[in-house]
Amino acid sequence: MTKTRNRWIGLVFISMAISLVIIDGTIVNTIFPNVIRALSLTSTQVQWVQESYVLVFASLLLVWGSLADRIGRRLLLVIGLAIFVGASVWAGFSTDATTMILARVAQGFGGAMVLPTTLSLVNANFQGKERGIAFAVWGSTIGGMVALGPVLGGWLATDFGTDGWRLAFNVNLPLGLIVIAGLLFWVSESKQGQREGGIDIVGALISVVMFATLVFGLIEGRVYGWWMASKDHPFELGSFKWATDGISVIPVSLAISAIFIVLFVLWEKAREKAHKNVLLDLDLFHISSFRNGSFAALIISMGEFGLLFAIPLWLQNVEGLTPISSGLVLLWLAGGAFLASGVGGAMSGKLPAVRAVQIGVLFELLGVAGISLVASTGGGWWPVAPFLLLYGIGVGLATAQLTGVIMVDVPMAKIGQASGSQSTVRQIGSALGIAVLGTILFTSTQAAAEVRLGDTVALQTMPSADKTSFIDGLTTLVVDSSGGFLPKIEETLVGAKVPQAAAHEIQTAANDSFTDGVKATGWAAAGFLFLGLLSTFAMGSRRKPETKNATKAKA
Repeated sequence: MTKTRNRWIGLVFISMAISLVIIDGTIVNTIFPNVIRALSLTSTQVQWVQESYVLVFASLLLVWGSLADRIGRRLLLVIGLAIFVGASVWAGFSTDATTMILARVAQGFGGAMVLPTTLSLVNANFQGKERGIAFAVWGSTIGGMVALGPVLGGWLATDFGTDGWRLAFNVNLPLGLIVIAGLLFWVSESKQGQREGGIDIVGALISVVMFATLVFGLIEGRVYGWWMASKDHPFELGSFKWATDGISVIPVSLAISAIFIVLFVLWEKAREKAHKNVLLDLDLFHISSFRNGSFAALIISMGEFGLLFAIPLWLQNVEGLTPISSGLVLLWLAGGAFLASGVGGAMSGKLPAVRAVQIGVLFELLGVAGISLVASTGGGWWPVAPFLLLYGIGVGLATAQLTGVIMVDVPMAKIGQASGSQSTVRQIGSALGIAVLGTILFTSTQAAAEVRLGDTVALQTMPSADKTSFIDGLTTLVVDSSGGFLPKIEETLVGAKVPQAAAHEIQTAANDSFTDGVKATGWAAAGFLFLGLLSTFAMGSRRKPETKNATKAKA
């Protein structure tokens, strides 16, 4: 009884550890305007503060997941959490762009240790039906924290003045110390022995370059140009500036990633053939449940969280909600995810995990499609709330149970590698989804604006050239500000001596255009989720029941 109680209490602290990292990834989006003002960030610095964390985080997941198997999963989790908390305090006390960027890099470095090791520890400490319940708790925590982050960020940005953003980082110190103490007391260490040849350092370096260039290309393609360099957004890194009159940095980055993917496969196969430690055992992909589940996770991740960056923008800039109010709306999603935790636990052992994943993805699909159907300018947030709840239930079910399906047949000696691999796949899917859906949001907004603004009575009397120039200038302001300029349009036009009625008509047309962009983004996300749902029918364990039972008995 004591062992069971220890493991479940330990799961609480494991879930708290991942919560700190997940919240940090979403809370920053809400407090970022205050950070920009406090540190006087340039547009280039803003991008690097945002992306440095993601790049480092995604590129190191596989490295730390594999290393955890060797040196100890709990040990690496505690080290990662300590680094993450220290970096959070560093960020909270930063006074300029350089220190903030370095702190974010360190956060990504530590955070990448936390995500795969928490999953490995859940997999190592729970078996059978209990493992399904544990995965449900772990996965629902991730889904809930994604939605809870903007609420906390909005609260801090609204109620704690211009320095509220510092508290968002510094609060990780007391929470982190509590979690570390709980991990050391309640969670048992877990690791595997090593082959000869030591740690695969070369494989680690190759994988970092491979993933960093891939994630950078996927996230920044819209900004710097997918093929030709953008003259409006030149790529800058310190004193280095990429030319704006030729090919973009993005295809070069993606080409480097492709080359290093080939190098990684060749290197890992050579290490495996020599019976030395590898960063990722490619034989894992011979396991059908792992291979098919990872593929499904990639597609589902593209549609799962890509819409979440658009909804707060729409709520604040079109519906006029404050940051905290828009965060509170997203609590419907968090509530759904936490509700799914209880539902998923109750269904564990009674419903096949693959079926639970399919139900979850279907709920997500219906939730996203519903949001796209009911979202309207001036319609308020109430119509979208029930669909956010349904969406959250789907996220909670699919995230937790999909993890269980992917990991079910993975040998214990390789769970760290597998954890890092499936976490990386999801990060890549999320990055790709954000890149694609972000492009859809802004291109759809621009296309809708050209039609809606062109049809306004206020612009009918303008000469054609002036009309085109006005529409292009206004849509550029809206797109470049990610919708932030929308609430200022009417006031700006009235200040420029445009009649009130005409300014209001243009404001309404612009709001409708952004709403059209959000709806298009939702339908695209629903399309990805539909493809993900189809891919789940190839999932599932191919082991015979008696083989599973034998493996469980050995464990």
